[in-house]
Amino acid sequence: MKTNIGLNDEARSEVGQILNFILADEYVLYVTTRDYRWNVTGPEFLGLHQQFGEQSGLLAQWIDDVAERVRAIGVGARGNGTDLVQAARTSADTGIDMPPAHMVASLLALHEAMIVQLRTDRESCVGRLKDAGTADFLASLLRQHEKAAWMLRAQIENQRGGGIVMPVWAARRSHRQ
Repeated sequence: MKTNIGLNDEARSEVGQILNFILADEYVLYVTTRDYRWNVTGPEFLGLHQQFGEQSGLLAQWIDDVAERVRAIGVGARGNGTDLVQAARTSADTGIDMPPAHMVASLLALHEAMIVQLRTDRESCVGRLKDAGTADFLASLLRQHEKAAWMLRAQIENQRGGGIVMPVWAARRSHRQ
């Protein structure tokens, strides 16, 4: 059955592409968070293990929400893990033997990259594609990533005296974006 939601086929297709890229980026952030949860070690183990578990649960819900939005506009949602990783615009290092401070900084950088991308994608939906529904959806997702980034950033800033600190490479990376 043809989807009739006030967007022409070309706009729906393009919005679907945007959402599928977001789906892929969210998936990379999700699997990275799970990886870090499974591989965190050291004195911060228990707290970070729990924190990464909670964050991966939120990310799983966000992924479902994005996939549902893709389907709501009448486009297919990517669901294969390999396809998602290949389509993602972000990537991360494996958590094996990674210091906990680098894990937190890496997750912060991924959330910040999502925020920047979501702003760009939202503007495309508002302006050129005239899809207010998806623009509103992306604004909500953007706010969720801003909150997650703020929490990670506060964690790094509050623990500079001991424990988790932002490594130099992460500080440089976040300033480039």
